Amino acid sequence: MKNWLSLFCGTIASTLIFSCTPATGQIERPTITNSSLDQKLAGMLKFSVPLISVEALHIKIEKEKIYIFDTREYKEFQISHIPNARHLGYSDFNLTRVKDVPKDATVVVYCSVGYRSEKIGERLIAKGYTHVLNLYGSIFEWAEQGLPLEDSNSQATNKLHTYNREWGKWIKGKEIHKIW
Repeated sequence: MKNWLSLFCGTIASTLIFSCTPATGQIERPTITNSSLDQKLAGMLKFSVPLISVEALHIKIEKEKIYIFDTREYKEFQISHIPNARHLGYSDFNLTRVKDVPKDATVVVYCSVGYRSEKIGERLIAKGYTHVLNLYGSIFEWAEQGLPLEDSNSQATNKLHTYNREWGKWIKGKEIHKIW
């Protein structure tokens, strides 16, 4: 009886674990507001850098020291960025911009949707940074959730550089003023 019960409980536990685990080859992704964008990202990203959701980042900002880096081009960053983010860049990426960041610090990278930030995150990991996270949905998701943006003068703004008109279609919030 005891062996049967152990076998039964083990089978139930295994079933629950497997039913909650994504199928092989799939990455568990945070939920974002636009399911179509989520599907686009699923096909674009390699998921080589651990993800963090907008909600989790918003909570962590209040509780711990986090370094947030914007990996978009400087003109995009100037229009708006996540408050307290620092420009790190993509095409002009330079490691000297992170020289003051401890290698074991929590580093969150973002761009428009997560592609460029994933590439920069890979480079940071290769340079020895041990806790690098890619913001899933990036600044598009941050803005879609109505979280604050600031401009180059640290003033609140509703402007968002959407890279170009085509990428701008992923921003649905009517209160967000798209610029490209």
